[in-house]
Amino acid sequence: MNPDYRQLLSALLPEASLVLGALIVLGVDLFAGRQRAFAPRVQLSSWLGLLAIAIAIYHAIGASPAAANFGGVFAFDALARAARVGVLLLAGFTLALLPGTSRLAHPAEYVAILLFATCGFTLMASAQQLLVAFLALELASLSLYVLAGFDKSRPESAEAGLKYFLFGGISAAFLLFGFSLIYGLTGSIEFTEIAQQLRVQPTTPLLVVAVVMILVGFGFKAAAAPFHLWAPDAYQGAPATSAALIASASKLAGFTLFVRLLWHGAGPAAGSVSSFTGAPGWLPVAAVIAGLSLLLGNIAALAQSNVRRLLAYSAIAHAGALLLGVIAAGSAGPAPLFYYAATYGLATIGAFGVIAMIDRISPCQRITDLAGLYRRSPLLAGCLFVYVLSLAGIPPLAGFFGKFAVFAAALKISGLGGPIGWLAVLAILLSAVALYYYLVILKQALVVPPANDAPRIAVPALAAITLVVVAALLVVLGIFPSRILTLF
Repeated sequence: MNPDYRQLLSALLPEASLVLGALIVLGVDLFAGRQRAFAPRVQLSSWLGLLAIAIAIYHAIGASPAAANFGGVFAFDALARAARVGVLLLAGFTLALLPGTSRLAHPAEYVAILLFATCGFTLMASAQQLLVAFLALELASLSLYVLAGFDKSRPESAEAGLKYFLFGGISAAFLLFGFSLIYGLTGSIEFTEIAQQLRVQPTTPLLVVAVVMILVGFGFKAAAAPFHLWAPDAYQGAPATSAALIASASKLAGFTLFVRLLWHGAGPAAGSVSSFTGAPGWLPVAAVIAGLSLLLGNIAALAQSNVRRLLAYSAIAHAGALLLGVIAAGSAGPAPLFYYAATYGLATIGAFGVIAMIDRISPCQRITDLAGLYRRSPLLAGCLFVYVLSLAGIPPLAGFFGKFAVFAAALKISGLGGPIGWLAVLAILLSAVALYYYLVILKQALVVPPANDAPRIAVPALAAITLVVVAALLVVLGIFPSRILTLF
């Protein structure tokens, strides 16, 4: 391999922009921001971070699909471009909500770590090698652990960061063990060469162990059942913007990475799910995890009185649906999965953005804390209406077409008579269950009157614009889903 480092730097300009932006944010705050009041410091750090993300988006859009892959380390194809732009936009929306959060004592450090996490996301989207994939995943994960425990004024935030770190460390060990076994079996760490080796090798018990290890690690990262135990506490205790990033950009980047890993690398070991007596492989295991996630996430969400924990169990259920997209990606391609993950990320950022705005006035943990939102802030109530209905999959919002695309792709595998067809029907039926607990949120926000002493909620201009733009995107992408689905 004779790498062209100049071409590599050109291809990785989005990541370079994020790292440079993080260093500039820290430097400017150190030399010029410490003398300012707290609110200007937050605004200065946020705007510098948004500028870095905007430059990264510019370079990601302009990246050539034919860019050098640096010896098989990266893949700069249509999926990589779309995923990089997608995670950058989701991170930008999250960062734009930060000026409305008043509890974070070190805004520059928060912005810098968020940019490092975003850099990990973009590398995950284009990784084509086990080592780069693991390093990118851990760069993102370590940053998210810090962001989850960043609010030092609340013990719950420290608990969220610790639990997320412990479970994340376990998942990293499973992943690395699985990767090492794959390397031992194939003698390569590049996805394409791994696939070539697996095509000529029989399925051995060691390969089964390796694939199971990878799926267990993936289940932890994706908050899929039964590896979800960290998610409710992390969503409840983390700052709202941190929870938004964990639930949105990390999911989009993570599922993009694992589509590449499972189909481009471990595709020959996929097995079959076209019938109940299909060949063994990772597809049947992924289908079982998807079914468990759909059942546990939707049923457990019914019992929640805490809105953040409800969104966490909702995320577990959506992880099950996204796993259906991973299973269907072998035949339908990555478009349904990407559309679902991107639009789900938008709706989740919006929901946590509304929670963050309410948190500025009074703590927003229980569902009843949303009572009378239509009087306290009509803007937040209207935006929350769009976000929740999109999460519930109500047409013509983007959430409906995301579910439709994934479920339709899954049904094409074996029809209603196969196990994936049954799983798709289960997902459709559980969507009706999900509609109930989503309507509980809307009942509190739009029907129940506020308490007599409940103050009105003033929304900062940048946060208001962000929430409106996110809601508008969910409407526009729902009306014109082909704008995303035809990217691939």
